[in-house]
Amino acid sequence: MTSEQQVPEWADPAVPEDELDPQGVSRRGLIRRAGLLGAGFAAAGVLGSTETAAATSATSYGDDPELVYLVGDHHVHSRYSHDAKYDFSQLALRGSQFGLDWMAFTEHSNFGHADKGAQAENAEVLKARAENPRMLVFQGLEWYIPAAEHGTVLVAPGANNVALLQQFEREYDGKLTGRSTSTPENEQHAVKALAWLAEQKRTGFVDDVLVFANHPMRLGIDSPHEVRGWRDSGVCIGMEGAPGSQGDADPAWCAFRGTTTNQRGEYTNNPSDASWPGYPVDAYRTYGGFDWATATVGGLWDSLLAEGRLFSITTNSDNHRTIWDTWKDGEFPPGQNFDSLGWKPSPTDAGTPQAGSDFWPGQFSRTHVGVTKYGYLEVMAGLRAGRVWVDHGQLVDGIDVRVAPVGSRQRGATLGGRLQVRHNEKLELRVTVTSATRPNFHGLLPRLAHLDVIRGLVTGAVQDRDSWKAPDTRVVEQVDVHRKTGTYSLRIPLGRAESSHYVRLRGSDGNRHGVGYLGRQIDPAGPIQHPPADGDPWLDTWLYTNPVFVDVIR
Repeated sequence: MTSEQQVPEWADPAVPEDELDPQGVSRRGLIRRAGLLGAGFAAAGVLGSTETAAATSATSYGDDPELVYLVGDHHVHSRYSHDAKYDFSQLALRGSQFGLDWMAFTEHSNFGHADKGAQAENAEVLKARAENPRMLVFQGLEWYIPAAEHGTVLVAPGANNVALLQQFEREYDGKLTGRSTSTPENEQHAVKALAWLAEQKRTGFVDDVLVFANHPMRLGIDSPHEVRGWRDSGVCIGMEGAPGSQGDADPAWCAFRGTTTNQRGEYTNNPSDASWPGYPVDAYRTYGGFDWATATVGGLWDSLLAEGRLFSITTNSDNHRTIWDTWKDGEFPPGQNFDSLGWKPSPTDAGTPQAGSDFWPGQFSRTHVGVTKYGYLEVMAGLRAGRVWVDHGQLVDGIDVRVAPVGSRQRGATLGGRLQVRHNEKLELRVTVTSATRPNFHGLLPRLAHLDVIRGLVTGAVQDRDSWKAPDTRVVEQVDVHRKTGTYSLRIPLGRAESSHYVRLRGSDGNRHGVGYLGRQIDPAGPIQHPPADGDPWLDTWLYTNPVFVDVIR
């Protein structure tokens, strides 16, 4: 396989530019300016290189490299999960059609999966890679976190990735080990699980492994102190800022099915005996499709960032069953079931829409990861470094965010990075937006209406590890961009750096917003809940970026 075959079409100089979509043209311009077109963007091998990954994840102080953002989905289920139905080939093809550069199959933990499915699944993953040579296909796991919700376990491809997943399921999965209840002992078992994963990387058993907390507020059972404990492991590097299942409350779909209570993300729950009692009832709903922990300015995500430590967000499809799709579950042979086989038979086309709540991978939710080379380890390093922004509905084709001293010639610190400055030094936010220049996968041409600049003070480690508020975080400026098109740049003054802080961006199509959860002084025009069964995701789209940290040196 040549190096050109290991890169996406937009990075292959053999593909004419007039055959690319506008996003591909934009990306090609970036890597051409960086001198990375073709072989220069290809990994040393199809799995990438540890040296490059280490360099990509290194902390920079003010002159981060120019990046290309790869679009991915870290949370996808196939018929190797007990509650999903599609073949790998169906999902990989759809992911490719909807513009993904990378995706991860993360099957639910089950005895059948641990004993048989994981190994058989690996052969399917290898086949999907061969059929889609321009897409990076990971094999991971959706972990039932002891005493908590689910999490994505993402493992670098290699000789031992299946063995790691099988052992991890059997020894550390909350469902398989009977450790689902919220007890201190079970919470500690989750921390032990993350420490075990860290050891597998440290010893070289696998090249890399990382974890994301999935749909953290869906059941309200991921307490703030648990999330902090996972973060402190160094292996759990973030959480889903927005869950999958974004089609669940589409009005046309709800009307077709005759349902009246649906919510985006399948966030239809209320507090239970297992829930952490400090969360309000409103935490169990999404806001503009995003999890309350992320959507609330000054909320749980900001309380983690205010400690001065990176904790990333992502978004994904969590694909199990796509809305309006006509494929139905395959039928088991007599005497067989999921645990006896380790998988479900292939689906068959019923010809009529089947129950579902999801979009295809890449169709609606996108996680963008900044890299300088193309490979598995590079994607994982970009995730760990926090070079991440997310959007729904293809709201923009691209966004580049930098914080730099006013008048400086350096590129500045970008997403996930840190900028060291002198006390009282003047700073500015440099943003380059590439507008959507083509209809999205719903046939609409998205328009970014405004960008919100969110800033929070870094106050250090909290005394109360169950704190979920950051009282010094707020929207400091809303920039109206609804008349801007094409690629445009903004320079937003941030004032003088009086103390260490972080800055992050949020954007919206402007269709549905209101006073943020913690009040007008904190967030005057943030995402809001939608009425039951009336959450058209395509008409309420947002983007969020990871933070840039500013360390003030006195």
